Amino acid sequence: MLGICRGRRKFLAASLALLFIPALTWLYLSAANFTVKPLPLSPLELQSSTLVGGAGERQALELRVREVEEENRALRRELSQPPRNPTHSNHHGNGNQSHPHSTEEGTGDSEAQKMFSTGNSSSCVQQPVVDKCETIHVAIVCAGYNASRDVVTLVKSVLFHRRNPLHFHFITDSIAQQILASLFHTWMVPAVRVDFYDADELKSEVSWIPNKHYSGIYGLMKLVLTKTLPSDLQKVIVLDTDITFATDIAELWAVFHKFKGQQVLGLVENQSDWYLGNLWKNHRPWPALGRGFNTGVILLLLDRLRKLRWEQMWRLTAERELMSMLSTSLADQDIFNAVIKQNPFLVHQLPCFWNVQLSDHTRSEKCYKDVSDLKVIHWNSPKKLRVKNKHVEFFRNLYLTFLEYDGNLLRRELFGCPSKTDHNSENLQKTLLELDEDDPCYEFRRERFTVHRTHLYFLHYEYEPSADQTDVTLVAQLSMDRLQMLEAICKHWEGPISLALYLSDAEAQQFLRYAQGSEVLMSRSNVGYHIVYKEGQFYPVNLLRNVAMRQVNTPYMFLSDIDFLPMYGLYEYLRKSVVQLDMANTKKALVVPAFETLRYRLSYPKSKAELLSQLDMGTLFTFRYHVWTKGHAPTNFAKWRTATTPYRVQWEADFEPYVMVRRDCPEYDRRFVGFGWNKVAHIMELDAQEYEFVVLPNAYMIHMPHAPSFDITKFRSNKQYRVCLKTLKEEFQQNMSRRYGFAALKYMTADNNS
Repeated sequence: MLGICRGRRKFLAASLALLFIPALTWLYLSAANFTVKPLPLSPLELQSSTLVGGAGERQALELRVREVEEENRALRRELSQPPRNPTHSNHHGNGNQSHPHSTEEGTGDSEAQKMFSTGNSSSCVQQPVVDKCETIHVAIVCAGYNASRDVVTLVKSVLFHRRNPLHFHFITDSIAQQILASLFHTWMVPAVRVDFYDADELKSEVSWIPNKHYSGIYGLMKLVLTKTLPSDLQKVIVLDTDITFATDIAELWAVFHKFKGQQVLGLVENQSDWYLGNLWKNHRPWPALGRGFNTGVILLLLDRLRKLRWEQMWRLTAERELMSMLSTSLADQDIFNAVIKQNPFLVHQLPCFWNVQLSDHTRSEKCYKDVSDLKVIHWNSPKKLRVKNKHVEFFRNLYLTFLEYDGNLLRRELFGCPSKTDHNSENLQKTLLELDEDDPCYEFRRERFTVHRTHLYFLHYEYEPSADQTDVTLVAQLSMDRLQMLEAICKHWEGPISLALYLSDAEAQQFLRYAQGSEVLMSRSNVGYHIVYKEGQFYPVNLLRNVAMRQVNTPYMFLSDIDFLPMYGLYEYLRKSVVQLDMANTKKALVVPAFETLRYRLSYPKSKAELLSQLDMGTLFTFRYHVWTKGHAPTNFAKWRTATTPYRVQWEADFEPYVMVRRDCPEYDRRFVGFGWNKVAHIMELDAQEYEFVVLPNAYMIHMPHAPSFDITKFRSNKQYRVCLKTLKEEFQQNMSRRYGFAALKYMTADNNS
């Protein structure tokens, strides 16, 4: 308190000086006005004043005034800057007397915390300033599909507030690495670097520790960060995936400046009674100092930890305690606390608002007087958002804000900081600059190069490859308005499915709730859901198809659309056709004939005979026979009615059947967006690569009715849309002739004759 009082006296004296000096100057100038002319305020006046007597005196007086003004400005700057060594205060109780080693202890009422909090900050003490271009290092252990989803919300909250370059260090399993690598690659956030470390290689370091925590073996990985992270990395902030930031992470990074002596760990006191051992009868926690510490947020001084031989320190402690405790209950947290119990000088206690814990039996409400003071929210309960707290609605809304926040808005540049050249971003910008913005089809051309943020495997996915190498994945894409088709498709197709969903961040959460509430979808683990986030004004249909195709891990794929229901048993029929038609050694595209109904309620035909009956009755029709006959006419439906064996058909202009092909077939051309020519161009390229089109005699699929899409409406109502589509079509055909030579001329000829 003595230091704070001195600081306040100093502030009062400085304030009086700021008021007194200008007043004294004014009196001095007023007195001078009785004997001399007014001070020259312009260069012209200054020049004329040199012609009369007393010029030297007036110039000296003017210089003195400027000096006083400069001293005033300097004093203001000095008062506005934070002190280099803030004076630490004494503390007030609240169960912290057992920690004499820390200078910032307490759960909410200590003076030190008031200095740091936003709502109760002292005007005479501020945090050390972090250089605006200093890179902040963050380490996160992340494994599996659910954790990968959680970490995105954490990263969004960090990016939203940050003003510094960031370097994320992810310790991941193969699943999380694939998901996060793709996400950050397509997110393209400036001044963000991401590195991955294989958690599977670290398992042997901690697998000997019995652990009952729901995080499993990955909950112990923080113990080996000194060995895992680069040897030249001196300090890092370590975070759990269930963290939400409400402030700039640079404020937390600045706390490293406060570490004293041998302090190497920055931690917040545990806010439950867990380590006091009084939660239930015979509750026996690991040893801890007082209430213990929570490891959801850790500041690690890696260089000092290595010098202290941290690896040996925690291992010896764990081995000794496991002789009586048998296993850990809270994973790495138990071992960290056991080490601190023996070596209290290692810990620098952080104010509690850096880790407001919403676990069961929490005391977090004693941490703050106002929720606006909080910096970091930690959902460290298995219940997550369902925890009990009087401010839980505020916390939940904060979390949901970042959960549904448009991640594209976080791609903002950090001005004034040199960053490592991103060649992908550089090449993209160069390509976009080469486009003519006055071109009427500029928006179409630009869409081809737009990088859409992509989150692969948004939900849990499991697939066991078949031994006979005949497995087939159904590939499709959809937006929010086709979500109702998913359950029906899952009932019709029992094999693996790869789906690309074009959604906003908020829609992705709606989809998650829909899927988790569906017994049909939750009973299927072999469906890969890949979110492609919305950006731009067109539906990137072919990009979506390519995303879904790239995640196929079966030898074959059936290229369908979301508004088609495949016949019952089509999955097994296609697998048998793989063997029958020697798909492994030939380039074939197996055509599945397409039909449609205008009825929302259809008694789906169980056999070809039943389908033919409905066709004759007018309940079913060949697909698009009345508006786009050319699209499926080459399938030769008349022949299919009586066919019992597969038959070959020739490519014709505008042919766009639904086919099964090998996984190595060419991708769709991205220049075609929205409605029109997206499948036609792909089938044309299959033909150019000499694929045979073979119609399956006992296969069929039926298009279900739905409201017209936004893109088909634009195509029908916007003449410029149709003109641009024609232009892109002609350019594609020219590209085909350059790539495939003389043989590709038939595509231009056929189009002209059609």
